[in-house]
Amino acid sequence: MATGQRRSSMRERFREQVREDVKAVALEQLAEGGAQTISLNAIAKRLGVSGPALYRYYANRDELLNELVIDAYHDLRDALASASAGSARVRRPEQRMRELAHAYRQWAREHPHRYELLFRPPFPGYDAHAEPIAEAASTLMLPVLDVLDGNEDDDVQYVVRVWSRMHGIVSLELGGAYTAMDIDADALYADEIQTIIERYHREPEAPDGVDVVVNHGEVRGRGGPGDSQG
Repeated sequence: MATGQRRSSMRERFREQVREDVKAVALEQLAEGGAQTISLNAIAKRLGVSGPALYRYYANRDELLNELVIDAYHDLRDALASASAGSARVRRPEQRMRELAHAYRQWAREHPHRYELLFRPPFPGYDAHAEPIAEAASTLMLPVLDVLDGNEDDDVQYVVRVWSRMHGIVSLELGGAYTAMDIDADALYADEIQTIIERYHREPEAPDGVDVVVNHGEVRGRGGPGDSQG
């Protein structure tokens, strides 16, 4: 490797290391006081460098927050994928779905501040729907879609519904709502996941002579008595 290439490689490694160090301190700030307390100047002070020096690595606080949000989405996705892979030997999709749901809740409980960062804008004016963030968010669907077997468009709608219901329960739990109401969050979550699974796999009874096709909630008759071909 030429001298110039080595120097360039060293600079890139140093740059990535500094960026990782900045994110590590930002996560500490997030846990200590929430997203609004994240400050590049405060991070610089903790790292022992000048404030302006860090702006060579992050243009502003929004860029740093974007990185934290994307990292969190990817870490949650990886936790779901790991749960799915770990239960792949269990061929029943409903069992794999339970494993995914458990992994989702466990990650949120272990990283409550990062979880909140995903679903609550940290401060007014922050663009939580920027394209890189939207792309990272969409990857959460992949482990669940991997478990399902059916029409992809219908599955996406189903995954969104599942995500919404899991998020609702988990968010209330993290906020302390169930403790205040003396509700067993474990039992409530397990019941909700069972309901979701049963709804997905439910097959309605068909009248004699009628085949029924089920597409995750949509029921269509096919070949019934008196069916006319025109």
